Amino acid sequence: MRKTATKQSGKIPAQPGPREVASVNPGVPAEAESVIPGAGPSTRPGERPTVRLRDAGPDDAPRYAPEWLELREGPDAAARAADLLDPLRIRLANLPGKAGLVIHDLGCGTGSMGRWLAPRLDGPQHWILHDRDPYLLHFAAVASPRSAADGSRVTVETRRGDVGLLTPDALAGASLVTASALLDVLTREEIDTLAAACTGAGCPALLTLSVAGRVELTPSDPLDEEIANAFNAHQRRGGLLGPDAVTVACEAFSERGATVRLHPSAWRLGPAESALTAQWLRGWVGAAVEERPELKERAERYLQDRLEACRAGELKVVVHHSDLLALSRPTGGAS
Repeated sequence: MRKTATKQSGKIPAQPGPREVASVNPGVPAEAESVIPGAGPSTRPGERPTVRLRDAGPDDAPRYAPEWLELREGPDAAARAADLLDPLRIRLANLPGKAGLVIHDLGCGTGSMGRWLAPRLDGPQHWILHDRDPYLLHFAAVASPRSAADGSRVTVETRRGDVGLLTPDALAGASLVTASALLDVLTREEIDTLAAACTGAGCPALLTLSVAGRVELTPSDPLDEEIANAFNAHQRRGGLLGPDAVTVACEAFSERGATVRLHPSAWRLGPAESALTAQWLRGWVGAAVEERPELKERAERYLQDRLEACRAGELKVVVHHSDLLALSRPTGGAS
């Protein structure tokens, strides 16, 4: 899976292998149960997300491992709501006094949002990539696209550290704010901060792939719903919003005068995505057991049955997400 990075390949540069962590089934060989650090949608005890809007330091450990981000990039790209791009393009075309677009990508990871979005927008673009992990920032910059949809130049810069000072002033001159898989790992206060900064700067925000709290597995199992409910409860620990985040974000942007559009953006995982599905399953079930330890014995059997079905190409999973486009009232007299 690890190959040398190039601008064209989008592959993850070589790095140390994944750390093995305890699984819900200690009887299974470690190799079968190794979990990529940060893989899947769960957090470890006391851990907070990579990008925090408050109280984060630049040396905080990253939430997501590059291997996990590489596994999910293809399904992420397939899931993102292309239907939101036309209203976004119209707004961007009407921004006042812009010789080009300035796009802030919060929690950029390996830069997958830029690789997806930049080639779908016309005109010169300058991407400002934010993340706490210098390794991810380096890769994102190296692997960023170099041309827009119409062949215009795309440039990038990186900013490491806390985005806790995110304010309208920090976004001065911004044409757009983007993020992926961010809202559901924020608190209500942090989403309010994000919405206030974007609306205060008059720039739209495209916030993709927020968990919706719904999962469909085929074939179904009687334990599916119980695991899903326990996982959703785990996502709300410590004041994080988890599956409630999109609703809270809609309210936060709307209350500040933005027009908000929502669109579903589900992962649809089949045999071709078995590696991602297996890692997602381990994180999903592991978080459920951490939330409800009494599930452990049944969850061990459940996970092994699901992993066996995944390896056999017999399991299909739909993980529901939502994409949000918030069109703030522009400043500077734009319509």
